Amino acid sequence: MQFRQQALAKLQSPEELDLPVRLARPQGWLVLSVTVVAMAAASVWAVTGSVTSTVSAPAILTHGEGSYILQSPVAGQVTAILAEEGERLPADSPVLKVRTSDGETVVRTIAPGRLTALAATIGQIIATGANVAAVEKVADADDPLYATVYVPAENAGSIPADAAVDLTVQTVPTQEYGVLRGHVKSVDRSPQSAQEIAAFLGDSQLGEQFTKDGRPVAVLVRLDRSSGTRSGYTWSSAEGPPYTLTSMTMATGSIRLADQRPVDWLLP
Repeated sequence: MQFRQQALAKLQSPEELDLPVRLARPQGWLVLSVTVVAMAAASVWAVTGSVTSTVSAPAILTHGEGSYILQSPVAGQVTAILAEEGERLPADSPVLKVRTSDGETVVRTIAPGRLTALAATIGQIIATGANVAAVEKVADADDPLYATVYVPAENAGSIPADAAVDLTVQTVPTQEYGVLRGHVKSVDRSPQSAQEIAAFLGDSQLGEQFTKDGRPVAVLVRLDRSSGTRSGYTWSSAEGPPYTLTSMTMATGSIRLADQRPVDWLLP
C-alpha cells in the first residue's frame, strides 16, 4: 500500500521540467571511450591481422628416395652372408646365399644403396618372398638428408608450399643445440598405408608406428644447408651438434601452417 501511494503521488505531481538533466559522469565517459576504442582496434585486427599456427607430427631423417626391402626369390636355407650392415653397394651386388633343392641361389640388390639392416642369419630357413634386408637408396656419401614428416590427413591441406619446419631430433639435446631447420619440399596427395610407409622406409615396424592413429600424409622436408656447422645443416643454435647426422634417425617435426585472419573463424 505504501508503494502504491507513492506511485500515485508521483503521477499527480507536476513535471519537473525546470530541473537540470543529469548526464553521465566523467568516469562513465572515460569507460565508454576506452570500450569503443578497444572494440574498433579488435575489429581492425580481426580483418587485417593474422594468426600463426603449427602442426606437430612424428618424422624421420632419410635420403630423398627412401629405402626398399630386399626379399628372397627362393625358399631354402641361408648358407652365407656376403655383405655387412652399413656397407654401400652397387646394383646387383650379392647379399647372401640360399641353398635350395636345385642348388645355391645368390640374393642380390635391386638398386644401388646402403645396406641398413640384415634380417637373415646363417642357417636360417626362409620362404620365398621373405624379407632378408633393407637397403637405403643412396648412391653417394654426400647425398643430402631429408626429413619425412607424417602429418594427420586433416592438416595436410593447410600446409603451404615452402613452409618453415623445425625438427626436434631424438639424438640431439634440444636445450643445448636447438632444433634443425628446414622447409617443405612436397606434400603427398593421399594418405599412406602402413605397407606404403614400410616400403619407403624399409621397415615394417615404422609403418605400423606411423599409422597407429590413422593413415597420415607424408610431407617431404628439405633441410637447410650450412657450411658453418659440423652437421652441414642449419640449427636454431649457432653451431648445432658437433657431429654428423645419420639417416633413419627419429625426430618430431613442427610445420608452420598458412596464416589465418581471425575474421575467417567467424565466416562460414
